[in-house]
Amino acid sequence: MQTAHWHYLEAAPKATGQLKVEMADFQVIEKLGYEPTGQGEHIYLWVRKAGLNTAFLAEQIAKFARVSARDVTYAGRKDKYAITEQWFSVHKPGKAEFDWTALNVEGAEVLKAIRHDKKLRTGVLKGNRFCITIRNLLNTADIEQRLNRVAEKGVPNYYGAQRFGDSRYDARGGNLVLAEKMLDGEEIRNRNKRSMAISALRSWLFNEFVSRRIADGLFTQTLAGDVMLLAGSASFFCAQQIDEVIGQRINSRDIQLSVPLWGQGELASQLAALEYESTIASDYPTVTTALEKLGLKQERRALRLLPENMSWQLTDDQLVLNFELPAGAFATSVVREIVDIQQHYEVD
Repeated sequence: MQTAHWHYLEAAPKATGQLKVEMADFQVIEKLGYEPTGQGEHIYLWVRKAGLNTAFLAEQIAKFARVSARDVTYAGRKDKYAITEQWFSVHKPGKAEFDWTALNVEGAEVLKAIRHDKKLRTGVLKGNRFCITIRNLLNTADIEQRLNRVAEKGVPNYYGAQRFGDSRYDARGGNLVLAEKMLDGEEIRNRNKRSMAISALRSWLFNEFVSRRIADGLFTQTLAGDVMLLAGSASFFCAQQIDEVIGQRINSRDIQLSVPLWGQGELASQLAALEYESTIASDYPTVTTALEKLGLKQERRALRLLPENMSWQLTDDQLVLNFELPAGAFATSVVREIVDIQQHYEVD
């Protein structure tokens, strides 16, 4: 299961650069989408962290608050080698309060604590704001043109390299290696590793669908029976007839083309789109069968990723990128279309 062959929207970028040379080169700020009420059984913590794994920090918060690990939740995992601001919630009924400045975890600072009546659940985020610095740029002749094109047309909505795991020991990423072992019948006993392997497998197949549509000239071209996602919603509909109205709604970003996130059940597409997606799926019978047996359900994900409020500062050897993405999208997929990253600097 390889990853290097996934197509770019046009040609591969000529510019090269380095990402995460310094911790501050990758900054993320969560956009929750609602305000905590100030009362309730759950304490919401707005935390700035640097060089910390999200799950590890959640464990440390649980120990500090003397609650079970399951009573501390977060909306999404954030990069370890980065400076991020995100929400955690602690289920603590009653009136107990804490001096969160005493949370002695190097690299973490609680900026705000406020109660809410519901726990923070995975995936409830509206999105994330990114500030990314790429250093040691070379061959930048076309980079401004690429930046403008990405701001206008977006990028393929690939799952990023983080989904496929640590690639220091295998170019495909550690989670994909685990996924291959799982496909070969090996049992993965560790729940977290098994979950990551399943997620990597499903994401890999999604990326295959995206890449095939690009290769076949169907990234913006619509097929009869394609499934359209409504902007800002999980709702979708099947466009059995492609007309001017559908084209206008796509251009206005009111709806988006989608491709399958594989699982049990029938594909939502119909007509020519159903035939096309079924043909692609037939090339990966082992993967599709495994995902179905795991109990995952057929879902849809947008084909295109559209950065919002995108701006940049470009010098001879450095690019600073600012943009917002919806929850579940990968900033590295935006960077991929602009600069060929030669090396990610990571720490254990």
